[in-house]
Amino acid sequence: MTKAPKELLRSLFDAAVASAQPAVCVPPFLPNDVKGKLVVIGAGKASAAMARAVEDAYEGELEGLVVTRYGYGVPCDKIEILEAAHPVPDEAGLEASRRMMDYVSKLGADDTVLCLISGGGSALLPLPAPGISLEDKQAVNKELLACGATINEMNCVRRNLSQIKGGRLAAAAHPARIINLLISDVPGDDPVNIASGPTVQDTTTVYDALAIIERYGIALPEAAKAHLDRMKEEADAKGPSGAAPLSLEGVSIETHIVASPQRALEAAADVCAQEGIPAYILGDSIEGEASDVGVVFAGLSKQIVSHSQPFKAPCVLLSGGEATVTLKGKGRGGRNVEFLLSYAVTMGGAKNVYALAGDTDGVDGVEEIAGAICDPTTIERAWEKGISPSASLANNDGHGFFEALGDSVITGPTMTNVNDFRAILITEDGR
Repeated sequence: MTKAPKELLRSLFDAAVASAQPAVCVPPFLPNDVKGKLVVIGAGKASAAMARAVEDAYEGELEGLVVTRYGYGVPCDKIEILEAAHPVPDEAGLEASRRMMDYVSKLGADDTVLCLISGGGSALLPLPAPGISLEDKQAVNKELLACGATINEMNCVRRNLSQIKGGRLAAAAHPARIINLLISDVPGDDPVNIASGPTVQDTTTVYDALAIIERYGIALPEAAKAHLDRMKEEADAKGPSGAAPLSLEGVSIETHIVASPQRALEAAADVCAQEGIPAYILGDSIEGEASDVGVVFAGLSKQIVSHSQPFKAPCVLLSGGEATVTLKGKGRGGRNVEFLLSYAVTMGGAKNVYALAGDTDGVDGVEEIAGAICDPTTIERAWEKGISPSASLANNDGHGFFEALGDSVITGPTMTNVNDFRAILITEDGR
């Protein structure tokens, strides 16, 4: 190993992010058989960078409209770039959604829609179902973010309260052909859960959404509740097939996952191989309470340190997915630093264990911080500063904890998003 432990961990994270850069992953999937207009639309934290990649690589005429998170815009010449709020939607996102629906509804059968979708698109396309206000959608989003629901569960609820998600944008574009280029940020890479699937067939129903709402005790605004009740009544009246979602039968849709958590983990594993350290990918879709995931990974690390099982040191454990945090304290979050703090507390300062956890989009929770790194001195240094690690964890204050130690990982906007990244380095000699 030629790099110091923390340097190595950061290089793994950087490699994962680099593998999912739009300039690398988008061009191979661009169409070469467009008859009419090529119209580029998109939503997500990476969508503006994806649009720039399209303009740089596509040789024909094109036009379009894309919405991304504030601060994630990339200048384009032919594609209009809009910015809006994430994770709680705002008026700018609502207006962008309306414009996008109107834009595609005017296309013909010879036209092609190139849809660029990445994580964050759900909040950036907040067009609510009739009778539901933006304020209602904001309230629902805040409830979903705080309740501990998985990303797939959150997106199921969002689809059932939307005029644009769950394939409705694709339906509006018919009879135009649709080509989806997706950067996945969800466990399992199911297209319906990437930005809540605006241009793919929905496979969930209103019954699924209602079950999730009941499971987590989500308090819905009256208009949202009334909308779902009407949907359920309509489904009940139609019988067993009545809950079927909007059908996209007859709509020409071609979908490609151009970047994913698994590919990002493989890129990190390649760096480990160059350093001569065995790397083990434990999963690209690990979910659950972030603090619980931290405890489990600490248990595995202890087994390696004490018994060389199931792997021998030196080694690197890589994983991805999207953990959740059920907010109980008043700290600054987010899920990656919650995982890392729980991991560090459980490890208790093992002398040869280092770890990094970060969000590949550069934003962990609502903070402009990707994540953090812990090392064998993390717990000791915290106590020296008068900071209780366990109290910080109970207060959901991972960002405050690692920031005080100078161990935050800050990248700025990465222009991509392939979900959470975790790397644990276990050395032989305690360096």
